Amino acid sequence: MRAARLIKMVLLLQSRPAMTAAELARELEVSERTVTRDAQALSEAGVPVYAERGRAGGYRLIGGYRTRLTGLARGEAEALFLSGVPGALREMGLEDAASAARLKVSAALLPSLRDASRTAAQRFHLDAPNWFREPRTPELLPTVADAVWDDRRITVRYRRRGAQPRGRADAGASRGRSADVAEEEVGRELEPYGLVLKAGVWYLCARVAGGGSFRVYRIDRFTAVDAGEERFARDEEFDLPAFWAERAEQFARSILRAEVVVRLSAEGVRRLPHVMDPPAVREALDAVGAPDGDGWVTLTLPVESEEVAHTQLTALGPEVEALAPEGLRQRLAQDARRLAALYRDGGRPGAPVPPQSGNT
Repeated sequence: MRAARLIKMVLLLQSRPAMTAAELARELEVSERTVTRDAQALSEAGVPVYAERGRAGGYRLIGGYRTRLTGLARGEAEALFLSGVPGALREMGLEDAASAARLKVSAALLPSLRDASRTAAQRFHLDAPNWFREPRTPELLPTVADAVWDDRRITVRYRRRGAQPRGRADAGASRGRSADVAEEEVGRELEPYGLVLKAGVWYLCARVAGGGSFRVYRIDRFTAVDAGEERFARDEEFDLPAFWAERAEQFARSILRAEVVVRLSAEGVRRLPHVMDPPAVREALDAVGAPDGDGWVTLTLPVESEEVAHTQLTALGPEVEALAPEGLRQRLAQDARRLAALYRDGGRPGAPVPPQSGNT
């Protein structure tokens, strides 16, 4: 532990002209007294660490000293390529490896280039989760990530959505009713090929052990993960980005099991891709006819369910009219009546009437 800290201290001093005891203590996560002792130990071991006293003092290497302890370990090199996604690194348990890798690279660079990592970090940052959603890191993610890096088979137990309860064929079809879907816990032996972070949710792309098919699993549904020592032979033809793109498109299409017919104003057409599946919207708009006398267009849209379509189309307000199915039209009509009653005569019965603008 101390040896690793001493090496890191040398690399820090090699990558910068000088550092104060407070700066070193913060980087090494130790006390300033420990920094003093470590600097003394390095000096006794032949590393030319020079201490300058006073308010502007600190520690530096003299004589152009360069350590050769800058070779990247495999894990550090792999983590370095992910250093633009600090949140993902932290969740996978790779933050320390990435930090060590960046430090070694900085130490190996010419003095004129040592600020490259800082200048890049101040210009580019990736924030993966959606707005207004608190990201939750799956507890078992680091274990799965380790297995992915090492090509080790894992045995998992996970919650799988099972058959829907009788009499509720539409249960769970919408995002708002997932609790109505029965779940069962099953076990699998998997060959973990890759991890995907989509809108703050972690997914594992894996092949069922024994030559099975490739599948996608939500890691927050895993209840247990056992990573053994047995490794699998990775299919070198497997392309993670291409596989994910294909499965994501299949998933988006598979949940669009119903259709609605709507009329849209020009503003409604503009806003529609922001509330419904963009590829489905584009396809529907390609088949749309000429606008009617009011400048509105009629189109048929694939949707997940009538309930989900109700939620989505509500966001368009008066820029959309539902024509079919009748149930959706009645839902939106009921919303309109409730809104009219809510705002009529100052709001709900007994509510104070807001003052009129203008002169009294």
